[in-house]
Amino acid sequence: MTDITTSIEKIDWQNVTENMNDNGYAIIPNLISDEDCSELISNYSNSEAYRKTVVMERYRYGLGEYRYFAYPLPPLIQQLREHVYPRLAPIANNWMKALNIQTIFPATFAELQQLCHANNQTKPTALILKYGPGGFNTLHQDLYGDVYFPMQMVLFLTEPDNDYTGGEFVLTEQIPRAQSKAIVLKPRKGDVLVFTTNFRPVKGTKGYYRVNMKHGVSQLHSGARYTAGVIFHDALS
Repeated sequence: MTDITTSIEKIDWQNVTENMNDNGYAIIPNLISDEDCSELISNYSNSEAYRKTVVMERYRYGLGEYRYFAYPLPPLIQQLREHVYPRLAPIANNWMKALNIQTIFPATFAELQQLCHANNQTKPTALILKYGPGGFNTLHQDLYGDVYFPMQMVLFLTEPDNDYTGGEFVLTEQIPRAQSKAIVLKPRKGDVLVFTTNFRPVKGTKGYYRVNMKHGVSQLHSGARYTAGVIFHDALS
């Protein structure tokens, strides 16, 4: 896998910050190379690389399968965790301040991981997801314990309308005293989507208020869809 740290430094992080603040998500185009996408997909069958496999229909999570990586993580995933987190932590801390939440996230990924481990959250949460025809993922949030970072990433490893049809990424906003809003996204192969794990602040007439968000995947019509999830906090189990 290629070293992605230089590419991360070249991202327009001001634009990412603005999109996260305005929408609760941001798409970073063409961050993952075709080679790295193919390598992550080809390693899906290597059971030794994973700590746990979940067949989604057994738990009514949807229809498909995902596998949690074991430590040590693939270098690409580890680099993303270490080098993207410091860019997102200031956004997260501003969100906490706006909503009068006392949580302050540390400046480095290593410090966040130490905090997780101090709370018995020691299991890696990075994962790769596989869907076939009819596959989908119900709306959910990836929290995994009391310590959770409010932003995460999805790496899109296959090309929509080429490798698969359907299978759009779906976000919902639960607006207070109103109906929920659905956001449907269709990132391309190699794109990375950064989005809120569970909520974001929205400015109203009387200050900021909290909007809860969930995410999922709409039903695939054909083909195979692979994504990798990069979650910054570790899990209890």
